[in-house]
Amino acid sequence: MSSKQFSVEEVAAHNKEGDLWVIIDSRVYNLSKFAAMHPGGLSVLLEEEVAGKDATEAFFSLHRYEVLERPQFKRLVIGSIAGQKQQIFPRASGELSKIPYAEATWLTSGYFSPYYKDHHRKFQAAFRKFVEDVIVPDGRAREEDGKRPSQSVFDEMAKLNIIAMRLGPGPHLKGLELMGGIVKPEEFDYFHELIMGQEISRAHARGYNDGLGGGTYIGLPPIMNFGKPELAKRITQEVFAGKKLCALAITEAFAGSDVAGLRCHAKKVDGGYIVTGTKKWITNGTFADYFTVGCRTDQGGLSVLMIERGPGVETKQIKTPYSTTAGTAYITFDNVFVPADHLLGKENQGLQVILSNFNHERWGMTTASISAQRLIVEECLKWVSQRKVFGKPLHSQAVIRSKIAAMISRVEAAQNWLESVTYQMNHMSYKDQANHLAGPIALLKKFATETAQETARDAVQVFGGRGITKTGMGRFIEHYHRTVPFDAVLGGAEDVLGDLGVRQALRKMPKDARL
Repeated sequence: MSSKQFSVEEVAAHNKEGDLWVIIDSRVYNLSKFAAMHPGGLSVLLEEEVAGKDATEAFFSLHRYEVLERPQFKRLVIGSIAGQKQQIFPRASGELSKIPYAEATWLTSGYFSPYYKDHHRKFQAAFRKFVEDVIVPDGRAREEDGKRPSQSVFDEMAKLNIIAMRLGPGPHLKGLELMGGIVKPEEFDYFHELIMGQEISRAHARGYNDGLGGGTYIGLPPIMNFGKPELAKRITQEVFAGKKLCALAITEAFAGSDVAGLRCHAKKVDGGYIVTGTKKWITNGTFADYFTVGCRTDQGGLSVLMIERGPGVETKQIKTPYSTTAGTAYITFDNVFVPADHLLGKENQGLQVILSNFNHERWGMTTASISAQRLIVEECLKWVSQRKVFGKPLHSQAVIRSKIAAMISRVEAAQNWLESVTYQMNHMSYKDQANHLAGPIALLKKFATETAQETARDAVQVFGGRGITKTGMGRFIEHYHRTVPFDAVLGGAEDVLGDLGVRQALRKMPKDARL
């Protein structure tokens, strides 16, 4: 940027077509040649009386700060106003937001938490910077072109053992250097995993988030926990190295939450099984290398098999409201031979294998859902502060403040419930979690996704037409509103989870309880 300085009076002299300067946050922009290419037309610059004047307020009522960071606009800066200093600064990579309620309480200056230790804070700072430097650029690009997440991102994640950490605490982390040594394997707990889920959602790229190994985090645990040692070791090493991806292939056109209704068939033959059938809405299915597949056997029971991509396995893309970078697939298994040692768990006892990771899966989805909701609160607080209506900031309207209040209340309630459940997870065995937390996690996910959809609706109303526009000021709102239903369906529909939570509570009702 040029170091030349101008007076306000000098800029004011350049206020007509062919000779048009403006001031934005103390910097002087020469728009003389650009004005004719301005998306809103030259008349906007002339009729709105910003030519030759300070256009800061007008600019930020129409554009995001990132517009000023584009090379073509940086080239238009010819100097600055003498005696003025820049007032508006974008948040640097990895930094915390200063917007109220934009960060969880434990990250907010002046607040305290009983849950997080120093290594959690260091981990959060390092992981956020990784997300914003490595994941966000690729996420934005892949959301647009629909291609699978770039291999370079998986490679960078593997270097820091991020892929291994996304599966939560456990023996699979033993001997690994986590995030450059910031946290030791024996220190890593569910709060570290919570941090990861919440930071990754900051990419504002819902389809990409699922594409970035979403299938692996639900498809690999059954292989790790129920597979033959040699099989589990081989696949786990390949996945942790960022070279292979898994997909959990349970859902079918005729069986979603009703796992007992699966029709995909595994016929026992010499040396293994012949699998025939289909699966639908499988995350990462279009590019996964391994499939954890629920099948019906000749005896009518359920078995789970690990099937490698190969002859007889065909995947087709399913188009949904979010980007195809998620790899959502329809899968056909046409007389696929599966070796006997690819059986996960015991034959006809596959329901245990299928259900074993549901609590962790739903909890993980909830961490991201709540964080994404918080980002929308931040977007709305910024917008209502800089948008002017009837000559006053948008937040001068009581109805707008009421919507913001509801958004904040919902996300803070969800976050605190999440942290309470996470604390319990840290102090329970996996078996005890299944006994005590399946219901609360189901209800928590239902609550989080219901409130998220309320927040999405309110945010569109706050942003108006911009809230349904894929570019510009409201692009994150539009994206959120369009993709938020995924969280309400994946891992169990809201009504199914609500019913599960209540049924579990009723089973624990004391027999002597009376009004």
